[in-house]
Amino acid sequence: MLNKHGEPFRILFVCTGNTCRSPLAESLARRAVDRFGWGHVEVRSAGVAAVDGTPASPGSIRVAARHGLDLSVHRGSRLTGDLVEWADLVLIMSPRQMPYAETAGGAGKVSLITDFSEGRESTEDSMLGGVFDPMGGDDEEYEQTYLQLAELIERVLARLEPLVAP
Repeated sequence: MLNKHGEPFRILFVCTGNTCRSPLAESLARRAVDRFGWGHVEVRSAGVAAVDGTPASPGSIRVAARHGLDLSVHRGSRLTGDLVEWADLVLIMSPRQMPYAETAGGAGKVSLITDFSEGRESTEDSMLGGVFDPMGGDDEEYEQTYLQLAELIERVLARLEPLVAP
């Protein structure tokens, strides 16, 4: 199945290290697109300061497992121009990632995930929030980040449904 334009639709989630937020977002989105039967929607993640091959953080692995997701096989990827070119939509977790994603070729397809989920364009004024980075935090902080991402992913996919639903 392809999107309304006859092509796969590709979403790239970006955070800083590709060990906490973006792997959780990728896993949540992958589970949701499977649930919706959107086999033509592809999902990946990367980090602006990621070291290729780094595993997900222990806190992310634990919170994912509590919610039925397996991040134990995740290996980090650094954000590259090729990844940005691959994507139709690049969703960043923090305003600080915008310049990296745009410099990598993402102008016009990069949005702060919190803005996109609300149907807002990411502007300097709107990009005050984002998703809390739980790196180094306790399990409760990872849980809060997971819950925020779970809600955001549902809203993002609801916005994309008219474009990608079969």
